[in-house]
Amino acid sequence: MTSNFFDSMGIGGLDIGILITLLALLLLILFIVCISLIIKVGKLKKKYEKFMTGKDGKTLEQTLIGIIEDNKFLKVSSDKNKKDIRSIYKNLEITFQKMAVVKYDAFNTMGGKLSFSLAMLDGNNDGFIINSVHSSDGCYTYTKVIKAGICDLMLGDEEKKALDQAMGVN
Repeated sequence: MTSNFFDSMGIGGLDIGILITLLALLLLILFIVCISLIIKVGKLKKKYEKFMTGKDGKTLEQTLIGIIEDNKFLKVSSDKNKKDIRSIYKNLEITFQKMAVVKYDAFNTMGGKLSFSLAMLDGNNDGFIINSVHSSDGCYTYTKVIKAGICDLMLGDEEKKALDQAMGVN
């Protein structure tokens, strides 16, 4: 069977059975694609209806505006908290964080460890040492300044021990 139409397209010698088979196969593929798209649209429609349940455009817009405002508030609050935390850490560096007390008997005759050396340092190992010497005549207190873990004055054994303990040096 010949057709002038197929001859004009240049496929006049093509078997009509092959052509019908190819068209049937193409129709089957299109049918499968169409069914899968209908299923996807149905699922999307269910999600949309669930999302829009009890809402109209006005209330949905108000809900979104509320969420955006809450988000802005949280960002401002978070930024303020970060700034406050930085300030707290900066202040914490200059507070006394490291302390040590060494008690001793200054004259080995009093029979008690009433004398002491107290080292108090901040995060940069700056601070002071208080040395209180107790004797039968009274109690004498001395203070020595510490900068970066070093004292310009000579330290006694107990003062050095208190300083080392406060800095964590053994």
